[in-house]
Amino acid sequence: MNPVISEELFEFLLNLEKNNNRDWFNDHKDEFKNIEKKTKLFFNAALENLSVHDDIEKLKVFRIYRDVRFSKNKLPYKIHFSGSFKRKKPEFRGGYYLHLAPNNKSFMATGFWEPNKEDLLRIRKEFEMDDTEIREIISNKKFNEVWGDFEGDELKTAPRGFDKEHPAIDLIRKKQYIFTKNYSDKQVLDPNFLDEVNTAFKAIRPYFNYMSDVLTTNLNGERII
Repeated sequence: MNPVISEELFEFLLNLEKNNNRDWFNDHKDEFKNIEKKTKLFFNAALENLSVHDDIEKLKVFRIYRDVRFSKNKLPYKIHFSGSFKRKKPEFRGGYYLHLAPNNKSFMATGFWEPNKEDLLRIRKEFEMDDTEIREIISNKKFNEVWGDFEGDELKTAPRGFDKEHPAIDLIRKKQYIFTKNYSDKQVLDPNFLDEVNTAFKAIRPYFNYMSDVLTTNLNGERII
């Protein structure tokens, strides 16, 4: 039987939002530990499913404790559970992220959140040279129905060294190449949500295959790893 996300997870997070302090949290530590254990079972089951069709290097379930040292927000706890699944580098690029939060704020994200400057330049150069394949991938009906279009930060104009009139400037000026998919509380609590997570993550593979090929070759198509 598949692990499920229980309603008690959302109830706990809603109560934590109203009582985001150490005294309340310590009084409800046993409840938190029980919910955390069940949630980690869900993430590990998602990892098992992903590993059937992808090469995952690491699952990281993030701690609920916030690092407030350099933040204006001094509340000590996050109001969500989340985890990331990293693909095996250097041959496989990209990653998956799952975020569970009440009030219909759950979502999945995938792609390239903060590519380093070398990878970002390589991606932009690829799109400058030929944007045909990436546009075919993201405009594919089945892909688009699941993930929609690119999201993420972008420059207001062309990066240095690129023509602002280039036909692919809409892609070139991006700083992030990510996709997100939002979920209601009802969808997350559905017994089949684990299968939904796997199906959605599996649908991103044409994009990952393409980007991994780009980032492991030079502009002449020669392997660099």
